[in-house]
Amino acid sequence: MRTPPTSDVDLFADDVVLDPYPVYAELRERGPVVHLPHNGVYALTRYDVVRDALADWESFSSASIAFNPMANEALTGTSLASDPPVHTRLRATLTENLSPRALRGLKAGIDAKADALVAGLVEKGSFEAIDALARAFPLEVVADLIGFTGHVRDNMLRWGQAAMQVLGPMNQRTAENFPVAGELYAWCSQVTAADLAEGSVGRGIFDAEARGAVPPNTAGHIIHQYLGAGVDTTIAAIGNIVALFARHPDQLALVRADPALVPAAFNEVLRFWPPINAWGRRATRDVEVDGTLIPAGSQVAVLLGAGNRDPRHYDDPDSFLVARNPVDHLSFGYGPHGCAGQGLARLEAHAVIEALSRRVERLVTAPEVRVPGNTTRSIEELPVLEVIPA
Repeated sequence: MRTPPTSDVDLFADDVVLDPYPVYAELRERGPVVHLPHNGVYALTRYDVVRDALADWESFSSASIAFNPMANEALTGTSLASDPPVHTRLRATLTENLSPRALRGLKAGIDAKADALVAGLVEKGSFEAIDALARAFPLEVVADLIGFTGHVRDNMLRWGQAAMQVLGPMNQRTAENFPVAGELYAWCSQVTAADLAEGSVGRGIFDAEARGAVPPNTAGHIIHQYLGAGVDTTIAAIGNIVALFARHPDQLALVRADPALVPAAFNEVLRFWPPINAWGRRATRDVEVDGTLIPAGSQVAVLLGAGNRDPRHYDDPDSFLVARNPVDHLSFGYGPHGCAGQGLARLEAHAVIEALSRRVERLVTAPEVRVPGNTTRSIEELPVLEVIPA
């Protein structure tokens, strides 16, 4: 077995997190596994290798999803950072409320909310798409679903963003966000059923704990994941929808002409600009990947964004084409840790795409503003200067 090629790239440098795709292309060409001494990681760069690693939880443990030990310690006991069989049990309660059957009853309300929001913005003619749509919509949906009230509702955005930033290496972004993420951890460790609205999914998780369906004292951990893992990523995805359709009016026209393309369009948004590009794992043993060695105990960076642009798997991967329908994209992960909230994210995103394609012919936007982030790659500001209605 040979040692993998090495690169001096810093995966978390500002210019890389703002636009990682040139670096990903370079790393993919070096090999399926590339050692990055600057970050102390072995990066998985190609589609097949990424997908195989996500499926192989015995070799690639989720006990180290973050790139610093403090965050991994804080996440101990969550389904995000555990492996089967513990993970299986914790996840069952999380997904019970996010199954297609459980979500079916939410669809009409989410569709109506998205349509009313988009209709109002179209009428205004110009707006800031991130605050007015990408943040406003999922924050309201998740707050209502989990039953958040009062100061928690007001802090969801800060807490959700911080929970993602602290998964990076111990850089300035991580250090600045630990106190804010600490507020979320503290609240989740003290929350009780009475703090959540009656009839909400959050209350249901406490009911599950009371009847022994989940281990004692884990309801707060599960609620942490709805907020920590689900909010920031969905905001990023909805911002990306608006930006990509503004850039590619021909693709928006295809969806308007054939509404059956809505799910395909969202799959392509996720493949083209994943909300999360890099995710952590730890090698539990010496692992051989295409003849190269990842030593036992190594921190691994699973480059979802690099796999999504791998020309070995997708034709013309750097083009945004809604008819492609890449149902096998890596942005929701794969295997036992495939995103538990993807059904809800799809409901929200499909509702936004449907409303936009029905009501908008073209969006004229100013250039998007991005701020470097450790984990979520999202747009900070996207001014819509003009809406040409359908």
